[in-house]
Amino acid sequence: MTELLLASGSPRRKELLDQIGVHYQTASMDIDESVLENEVPHDYVVRLAREKAQAGINGHPDMVVLAADTTVVVSGNILGKPEDENDARRMLKLLTGSTHHVLTGIAVATIAQGELRLESQVVSTEVYFSNISEQEIEQYIQTGEPMGKAGAYGIQGKASLFVERIEGSYSNVVGLPLAETGKLLERFNIAVWN
Repeated sequence: MTELLLASGSPRRKELLDQIGVHYQTASMDIDESVLENEVPHDYVVRLAREKAQAGINGHPDMVVLAADTTVVVSGNILGKPEDENDARRMLKLLTGSTHHVLTGIAVATIAQGELRLESQVVSTEVYFSNISEQEIEQYIQTGEPMGKAGAYGIQGKASLFVERIEGSYSNVVGLPLAETGKLLERFNIAVWN
């Protein structure tokens, strides 16, 4: 059986892979996640996913590597993980009462017959946020939940109170679009449903 490496330390991505019965090991990939000049959000997330997959395959050439990167986009602005509470506050104020997109780039890589095989795609979900009061923003920040999450919120946690509706993949907003990931893994002979 081909072994899978999840090139991520995200507990949410681990939970999602566990949910679909995939066996894997994990290793975090330390890459520069800065946005390049004039880089559009779609290109940004797919580039980071591909770079993480490439870094994973460089360290584990005998495995299939799955990598992903998720970002929140509102009014063309890329919202990554907040640097601190003030940054989280800024992001949540941008999201209140608006519609935003959650983009996840996923990439799978392996070495086959001495050649790198790397496939990737981007999944987008539209998220509708209610109007959040300043008091609610402060209460949410005090939970610590916004830190380490793209757009300063986790839909699977307390921020679910802010989400009026979504259009598209829920698991994508959590951090890994399962339907698309499952199909991609099967093309690399990684079993799901185990």
